[in-house]
Amino acid sequence: MPAEQRIKIGVLTSGGDAQGMNAAVRAVVRTGISRGCEVYAIYEGYEGMIKGGDLIRLMGWDNVGGILHKGGTVIGTARSAGFRTREGRRRAALNLLAHGIDRLVVIGGDGSLTGADAFRREWPELLRELVEAGEIDGPTAQAHPFLGIVGLVGSIDNDFAGTDMTIGADSALHRITEALDAITSTAASHQRTFVIEVMGRHCGYLALMGAIAGGADWVLIPEHPPEIDDWESAMCEALRAGRESGRRDSLVVVAEGAQDRYGKPISADYIRQILEERLGEDTRVTILGHVQRGGAPSAFDRWMSTLIGHTAVDELIGATPEREPQLIGIRENRITTAPLMQCVAQTHAVAEAISVRNYEQAMALRGSSFGEAFRTLRTLVRSKPPQRGGTVRPLRFAVIHSGGPAPGMNTAARVAVRLFVDQGHQVLGVQGGFQGLIDGNIVEMDWMSVSGWATMGGAELGTNRKIPQGAELYQIARNLERFNINGILMIGGSAGYRACHRLFSERHIFPAFDIPMICLPASINNNLPGSELSIGADTALNSIVEAVDRIKQTAVASRRCFVVEVMGRDCGYLALMGGLATGAERVYLPEEGITLRDLQADLDEMIYWFKRGKRLSLVIRNEKANPIYSTGFMASLFEEEGNQLFEVRQAILGHLQQGGDPSPFDRIQATRLSVKCVEFLIDRAVNGRNEGAFIGYKGGRVQIISLEDMPRMMEPDFARPREQWWMGLRDVAQAMRQPPDELRG
Repeated sequence: MPAEQRIKIGVLTSGGDAQGMNAAVRAVVRTGISRGCEVYAIYEGYEGMIKGGDLIRLMGWDNVGGILHKGGTVIGTARSAGFRTREGRRRAALNLLAHGIDRLVVIGGDGSLTGADAFRREWPELLRELVEAGEIDGPTAQAHPFLGIVGLVGSIDNDFAGTDMTIGADSALHRITEALDAITSTAASHQRTFVIEVMGRHCGYLALMGAIAGGADWVLIPEHPPEIDDWESAMCEALRAGRESGRRDSLVVVAEGAQDRYGKPISADYIRQILEERLGEDTRVTILGHVQRGGAPSAFDRWMSTLIGHTAVDELIGATPEREPQLIGIRENRITTAPLMQCVAQTHAVAEAISVRNYEQAMALRGSSFGEAFRTLRTLVRSKPPQRGGTVRPLRFAVIHSGGPAPGMNTAARVAVRLFVDQGHQVLGVQGGFQGLIDGNIVEMDWMSVSGWATMGGAELGTNRKIPQGAELYQIARNLERFNINGILMIGGSAGYRACHRLFSERHIFPAFDIPMICLPASINNNLPGSELSIGADTALNSIVEAVDRIKQTAVASRRCFVVEVMGRDCGYLALMGGLATGAERVYLPEEGITLRDLQADLDEMIYWFKRGKRLSLVIRNEKANPIYSTGFMASLFEEEGNQLFEVRQAILGHLQQGGDPSPFDRIQATRLSVKCVEFLIDRAVNGRNEGAFIGYKGGRVQIISLEDMPRMMEPDFARPREQWWMGLRDVAQAMRQPPDELRG
């Protein structure tokens, strides 16, 4: 397409920086080039648009290479007072037109996005003024009759309506949970209390989710101030009771915008004074500050920002004067669009509700999942369960881990145990997976049995891939009767699903199996039916990203190709999403297999770019992509045929992907799903509805599906679901990996 006919897109970052902004900029530039557009980076936000000159630069494919893993924003950001003026916006329009730009991707907060919409609405008048002043001619104005804009929310506070997550929020949660995990160990050593202040002037998301993920003992957020005037006494009593029950540390998390019901700010230092005076404890304050904005983006922020940046370009290409500007966001794991200014208005409504002390409305505007998380936390932070008297007939529920270990299993078990006990029921922990159920290796658990489990990786109850057969089913039936078990919560992977399905299918033979049971998906492979995301997969992705970041650094001094093998069995989730999050040029999946023709084509591509100055090539291979063309084979082939043009190294990441403490995302999702599982089991057991089911996320909603449907939802020859949403992202990965053919030479 001739240059003068190409759509020309500008991309800028504005307001506070957020991890993942670079991934979004990279996606906009590379998608735009792939679509035949010209893409310009506008440096220093709106200030760069006003000043023009070399602050508006045409971007090439390689200009955004090597930025995916960087925090902050490489094109800079600034808060521009000039853009708030009419004259500033007129200068900005003139500078855009000098490059033929009439499409903008604005990455920023509500102020930046509101300013973009005002600029769009004024565009025709600004052009008219510029023509009248002789600064542009009529044909130029006619060629750019409207300004198309798309908004991407860059904000670590996660305070914007229209999207579940904003760019940078997940990474900020990583910083917070890392700090809380580290503080917990030193606090327990000295039996200290720590007060941790996190960001969030008008939004308590980071404080609330950080408290859930970090196992905190008290939280204060702007949307839900303490309900009583003497909240200080209630907090002190709760922390004192926790110490009496055996806790060695106390953590209080407070959002920077926390206040009481009368609008009086609650500072971290005030909380420290109260705790020292009333409890007589050594209390320390840690204000995390801008460390929450810093560092490399998480795996989630990398792939999410890539997807929304990719979608933003397609939205702009189809923009018309009549189409309302759109916000590109995410619901669970799916990219969505929503009218931009409607989202801005809803965002402002929360701050307005807080300012007039209408806290009930503020909580409602945050959404049902926010309120549910707050209620769950209030239960989890209790030092002991409430006294319920004789009004509840106690039931006995078993909690079991099965399948491979997945980070987040302990988090889910902790939530389940405490919620069951809170409702007046008894909990039995099955040790060692279904083998423990066969052997009768079952122990009673209480409130403090799961103390500290919120942050722990692995599976404290033990796990294996045992699927009971033959006489083992009889042993399980006897133990269910012996321990008087009224329901089963299985937290685990495909082996656990198959074991539960076996029990469910044998009910006509063993009446003891006729009890409610539910499977909670926990597998790093993300290969379970009925759920688009499994607990543990996000942690594994972060392990892959961290390892690859280090691997790529070793290529700085020489030309190298790395072939990195990741886990996943017959499911390509980790490989594909790992490829998106690390910027891999090629990903090999078991769903697609590998042919010799594929390897030859990829080798030719590699040689072409290395001859033209490329220094690093990254290939990610699923462990079961092909039984013959192994990682070692591919590395040897590439090195032999590379004719000493580049070195080849292989890296098999192995079980480090299953290890480590769970990510904030996995801790939060494990909590949410566990709450739903407990509600399901109690309801079915109380009402005599002995259903078997599995739970998961689909299309942004939690769904519960009968175990009867499990076989039809799985591919019979492979341990993976028939529906794999991530396979639809292959086009995005392709758009990011190599420039179009016309750019060769």
